[in-house]
Amino acid sequence: MTDRVATCRCGQLQARCTGDPVRVSVCHCLACQQRSGSAFAVQARWRDERFELTGTFREWSRVGDSGGQATYRFCPDCGSTVAYVNDGMPGVTAVPVGAFADPDFPSPKFSVYEERKHRWVAIAGDDVEHTD
Repeated sequence: MTDRVATCRCGQLQARCTGDPVRVSVCHCLACQQRSGSAFAVQARWRDERFELTGTFREWSRVGDSGGQATYRFCPDCGSTVAYVNDGMPGVTAVPVGAFADPDFPSPKFSVYEERKHRWVAIAGDDVEHTD
């Protein structure tokens, strides 16, 4: 079984994920754009029993467009978000794919909030589900 470790930029906060993610997706919502500092965000989700967060973190929560709450866990030293949970997907924890620093990470199968996608962005792949 595969073990993957994601870290914040300074390395003190780590997420250990066991096995394959249950979902890898790209989100184009404005909140994810702000969180990632990019035109979109890519995240992978694991069932909570296959996820472990170690190190010191702070939390910040917000209510999304859907009315559900998301809680972000980030390093108090370097500010990197390493994990978050969302009321709309109970029992799973999301990890920003960039925190793995692994160019061979599995590709996304979902691209969501595409109505907010920058017009110059294209998410490629024959098996990617595209939704507004």
